[in-house]
Amino acid sequence: MPRRNNDPEATTTGSTFVLLCSALISCLLVYGVLSVVLRPSDLYTSSTLELAQGDGGDRDSRGENGECCKGVENLELWGAAVKWGSEFKFNTSDECCKACKAMCTGNDGPCLCDTWVFCGNQETCGSKFGECWLKKQKDTYAPDRQESDHTVSWTSGIIFGKGEGIIGMKTKYGTLHIKLFPDCAPHSVAYILELLKLRHCAGCEFYRAESRGESWDLEGNHIDKAPYGPPFALIQGTLEAVGTTFNKIPTEVCPTIKRGSVAWIGSGPEFFISLANHQEWRKAYTVFGSVLPEDMKIAEKIALLPTVPDVWKNINVSILEQPVPLSLQRFERSHGDLGTSVKSD
Repeated sequence: MPRRNNDPEATTTGSTFVLLCSALISCLLVYGVLSVVLRPSDLYTSSTLELAQGDGGDRDSRGENGECCKGVENLELWGAAVKWGSEFKFNTSDECCKACKAMCTGNDGPCLCDTWVFCGNQETCGSKFGECWLKKQKDTYAPDRQESDHTVSWTSGIIFGKGEGIIGMKTKYGTLHIKLFPDCAPHSVAYILELLKLRHCAGCEFYRAESRGESWDLEGNHIDKAPYGPPFALIQGTLEAVGTTFNKIPTEVCPTIKRGSVAWIGSGPEFFISLANHQEWRKAYTVFGSVLPEDMKIAEKIALLPTVPDVWKNINVSILEQPVPLSLQRFERSHGDLGTSVKSD
């Protein structure tokens, strides 16, 4: 997925170096090949896509079935305790996370547990090793932090229940409601929640728009024997607010890109919303959310706006004649299913 030509990263040659090294060091082959696809400056040629068949190593595919249980290390979240860690211990953070999820299985109503905090470093945790604190936030969009630096022994994560953790990406063409995935992409979601606190996102916008063309059907399925682009069936933009300092986001769970997936390009802040199912992209991007199905018509509308052609690293792309500004809003679930009944604060 290329970035705009004015991005300094687009002129690097790191991907070529990685590919050369991978030919010599077999244990780095998968990493080397995937880095070609992950780097935003690289191109989606058919040969590149055919090579990118690795399983991604630590970038597991558990996100496919919503079975992630990831947290942020060196972070202790506060909140009212619903399970005291001194009396509630596990061997892994995954088990602690799942214990919290078990208290958040209802189809309606708030989760009884929305935060888990685990001490998993035996050396630094000492007698607290294995403690699993399950907590309840006053506001899961603004979780209460106790400590956050490299000296903190705790790992923390948040859980959104069904119909919770939905933000609005507001544009002049309508608001895209996006379900966030903090259990699969905790660092990414933490950044989005920080943007929500700003109450603005000046500089955030969509600047590239490419329809499904004749390569993908209405449901995002690839049409047999059709090319994989261009157009590439996506809208692309940036989520870097003017006046803020952006820190690169680590690669997190990279499931197969599906219609509605919201994913970073590289380490952000550039991102895209996919209009199609892109199995050919081989689990190469951190997915931190998904557009609710009923709002995909808004993304499709943006993809059909007037564009001008451009060439990024020998790839033909379509740039919006007029970028589409966007802002982020928090939404609270009023009742009902995930895809319905959300209201602005």
